[in-house]
Amino acid sequence: MSLAKRLKNLGTETAFKISELTFEWKNKGYKIYPFHIGDLNFPTPEHIVDIAFKAIKDGKTGYSPSPGILALRDAIAEDVTNSRGVKYDYNEVSIQPGGKPVIGKFIQAVINPGDEVLYPSPGYPIYESQIEYFGGIPKPYRFLETNEGFKIDIGNLESLITKKTKAIIYNNCHNPLGVESSDGEMEALSELILKNDLYVLSDEAYFDIRYRGKTRSIVSFSGLKNRTIILYTFSKKYAMTGWRLGAAIGPKRIIDVINKLNVNIESCTNHFVQYAGISAIKGPDKDYKNMIQELEERRNIACDILNSINGVRVYKPDTTFYLFPDVTEAMDKKGIKSLDELVFRAIADTGVAFTTRSHFGRRLPDEKRYYIRIAYSGVTKDEIREGLNRLKEWLEN
Repeated sequence: MSLAKRLKNLGTETAFKISELTFEWKNKGYKIYPFHIGDLNFPTPEHIVDIAFKAIKDGKTGYSPSPGILALRDAIAEDVTNSRGVKYDYNEVSIQPGGKPVIGKFIQAVINPGDEVLYPSPGYPIYESQIEYFGGIPKPYRFLETNEGFKIDIGNLESLITKKTKAIIYNNCHNPLGVESSDGEMEALSELILKNDLYVLSDEAYFDIRYRGKTRSIVSFSGLKNRTIILYTFSKKYAMTGWRLGAAIGPKRIIDVINKLNVNIESCTNHFVQYAGISAIKGPDKDYKNMIQELEERRNIACDILNSINGVRVYKPDTTFYLFPDVTEAMDKKGIKSLDELVFRAIADTGVAFTTRSHFGRRLPDEKRYYIRIAYSGVTKDEIREGLNRLKEWLEN
């Protein structure tokens, strides 16, 4: 008996393969520095945990409405209205078991087999996987490296649009690059979207992870709200990665479809966790501010060490908790021929684990440089100093 043919189109989040490799080395007694996965080593704030326990004790352990409980949908609508400057209400919010389900449900809601979907490359690998799995044609758009970090190649993006192009996935505050769009870049992007009548998935998982300035959402541009689904998650801002709580936010006609998909896929999001979400939004922000301060200090230490390594250069971004260093010259001097070889040897010789450009979508044909991604969200400042200095010594030896 054979399995479904469509499974050949289903990818994975290959960063977890690095985790498997690190477990092997840990079991051998090696010290591992986990720069490879974007988890947080900050505890979920106590007031959020307390409300979750209270909800359990209060009997919030059965089914909830498939769109989510009204109080949480109201809270998210108010939060997004205030932070994005665009009015939303509860019937434009669908609660999800994490941010990731929004990707597949958006694609199922707006894409027919054979439709083209634009997505960032490098970018979160689940974009590419879900587009192909549901019969869409993935069209990766690229970035250009500048003195101010990476920028979307708008000319390249425009050249990819055809009559079959139905949607674009856009990730401001970008994983893995750690950069954000200027107002000018977002304006050019919004013009292309409107001109070509595209749906938009705006992945805003890192909207609140920033060290200066203010994040802007694509929905704040004229005409974009009625064609855009926002991916909203509690994972990053509230240190709730394992709680699996998020939302899809957008036009009611699409949200109604997503709610129907909720019924078919998971029935509803975990009931008592939704009360924790209300507490997260409405509670004190002291823990969030402390986390941002700590992450900024980690970023500064990591950037300083990486930029001191002969053959490595990295831009210091004001958002996310990722760095995307160019390691081309360092690899050449070390005689390393591939990113896979770099990953394995770095773990084996230094204990430093990281992902690479290859873990974030297929490399594009004209790519000549080599990059790694450093996540500093799950390591202490002392571990950053110790681990990256070991990497420096190894690369320069």
